[in-house]
Amino acid sequence: MSETVQAENAGRPSLLRARIAGTHGKVTNIELFFDLVFVYAVTQLSHTLLHDMSLGGALHVLLLFLAVWWVWIFTGWITNWLDPERLAVRLLLLVLMFAGLLLSTALPEAFDGRAYVFAGAYVFMQVGRSCFMLWALRDAPTAARQNFHRITLWLVCSGALWIAGALLADERRWLFWTIALGIEYLGPALFFYVPGLGQSSTREWDVEGGHMAERCSLFVIIALGESVVVTGSSFAESARTPEDWAIFTIAFIGCVAMWWIYFDLAAERGSRSISESTDPGRVARLGYTYLHLLIVAGIVVCAVGDELSLTHPHAVGDAGQVAVLLGGPALYLLGNALFKQTVNRTNFPFSHLVGLALLALLAWPAMHLSVLTLAGLTTLVLVVVAGWETFSLRHTRERLYEAERHH
Repeated sequence: MSETVQAENAGRPSLLRARIAGTHGKVTNIELFFDLVFVYAVTQLSHTLLHDMSLGGALHVLLLFLAVWWVWIFTGWITNWLDPERLAVRLLLLVLMFAGLLLSTALPEAFDGRAYVFAGAYVFMQVGRSCFMLWALRDAPTAARQNFHRITLWLVCSGALWIAGALLADERRWLFWTIALGIEYLGPALFFYVPGLGQSSTREWDVEGGHMAERCSLFVIIALGESVVVTGSSFAESARTPEDWAIFTIAFIGCVAMWWIYFDLAAERGSRSISESTDPGRVARLGYTYLHLLIVAGIVVCAVGDELSLTHPHAVGDAGQVAVLLGGPALYLLGNALFKQTVNRTNFPFSHLVGLALLALLAWPAMHLSVLTLAGLTTLVLVVVAGWETFSLRHTRERLYEAERHH
């Protein structure tokens, strides 16, 4: 996508966002309204994992999570280019919202009786949204149109496998859907190469960095909101014993620590980095499209751990429960560390490396600890990482505040 696309063509007003130097496009109300569907999707995923923490159940939820993230982030890319204040774009988002709601309702039974609903809604969102872009760019320069010709072809190929998988039994369904998801995740990494059409370039994607950073930050808030809802709902239904109060407090502190690790400086530094980049499409592809899924996945798994802690605080965790209690914080720290390393062009954050090492050490006694104790220790690790980073980056924070004051 290039800035020339934003001009009016053939007497028709462009459906693309106007770009104003020195500012970034705001996240509109219709985009926030669209995101409400994914609040429900995240809830469905966490509850599905809670009810089946076997290896098979975890793999099913992982595939579904990757699909949910992919359909959301692709829509985020589209609304980074399109102007949601245009009537046609609003209608697109509302139609996608309806399909997303259908997709979300089918998540718990996507590998059972509602596979066709999940696959049909997913393919409709992916392919339909891409076809809309072809129409929206009908008067655009060739490079912009060819970019979406490539993307559409990739999505049509994967879509055929999604639909075929929905018609098959569980084992073959898993295989077909895994291949379909692999195709979609490889697409941006391979620049959507198509024989005869060549490949796209990250510079052609011309991302409006500030908007992309804000959209992904809001999805992190959505995921953290799931943790808050789970914690509050589970505590409200508890007997309010001292143990219930303890785990309620631990869960809240853990949620605050996760918020702090991402939003204290990382979100703002990431926004500045992509806004000032000479190739924001490259930063958006790696830092926001791929690495943010680790951050969100960590929050979803942590929410499952919180509910598990509130309902079975005295139980000694089995392998699945221990994996959830340790894996959620580990995924979150790893995703944040890789994101910060990418957008800030720095080394792997040492505080996060220490946090990951401490979580690895907890794996040794974890099978002999109560859920309450293990939850408390993993929360302590998150608090240590948040405090360490806050102290070590205090001068960076002061420079950012000073730059903001003079802006």
